Amino acid sequence: MGEVALRIEVRGGRSVAARQFHQGALRVLRPHYLDESGQVCYVVVNPGGAYLGSDLYVIDVEVAAGAKLLLTTQSATKVYRTPGSFAEQRMRLRLGEGAQLELAPDQLIAYREASYRQNTHIIMHPTSSLVMSEVITPGWSPDGAAFRYEELRLRTEIHVGSAGRGGLLALDNLLIRPPEHDVTGLGFMEGFSHLGSLIVVDGRVDQELADELHALTDGHDACTGVSLTASVHGISGLVLRSLSNSTDELKRLLGACSALLRQRWYGTAPLDLRKY
Repeated sequence: MGEVALRIEVRGGRSVAARQFHQGALRVLRPHYLDESGQVCYVVVNPGGAYLGSDLYVIDVEVAAGAKLLLTTQSATKVYRTPGSFAEQRMRLRLGEGAQLELAPDQLIAYREASYRQNTHIIMHPTSSLVMSEVITPGWSPDGAAFRYEELRLRTEIHVGSAGRGGLLALDNLLIRPPEHDVTGLGFMEGFSHLGSLIVVDGRVDQELADELHALTDGHDACTGVSLTASVHGISGLVLRSLSNSTDELKRLLGACSALLRQRWYGTAPLDLRKY
């Protein structure tokens, strides 16, 4: 088991950790700042290198009023064989008034006979802003086939309002079970092996932005669609899904969308995490 807890507040014009805790098989590296915006960047690390059967990882993050956080990972999240039981990650995110959170982990790689569940629960203030991206890729298998994992279940629940009184904005439930379905066909992966997702929740989300992001993806070797959520307390969201056969292509696509939002909404440059 691994656990990380962060509470980010504004002090002296910069976002800092008012509370920081980790134990077990999760760590966070010391904070750093990519620019002069005051946004703090934390990197989550798994010293064990991978998720295995029956592993449980819990991440609890609160971004207080006016604070800005970029949360990423040191490297790809690798899920190896999970005989007996699945590996699981539970994430709870809370965004206060005017808070800003960018969640940009490296890709999730599911290897042969892997089973993984990810539950993300988010509560946002109507004036806060959320941008979260994810790339899912199949890991290497002896026969070279792309879909040798058992199950991937990623559930994201987003509420707008205060704890206990928030309205449900979106419930995104992604389930891929290759042993039970032909996931290569129509309505599933449609001939592709990699999946990219971008979830954006902000009072400035509208149909015009959705159309602009969709047009931005046209120059990439991927098949992409964008959906808008309903509006709750004056705030809306969009979900972008993209299918491709390349991790790098999906990273470029999602990076281009993120760069547009960062420049327009926050006045900051595209992300350059320089991990490698």
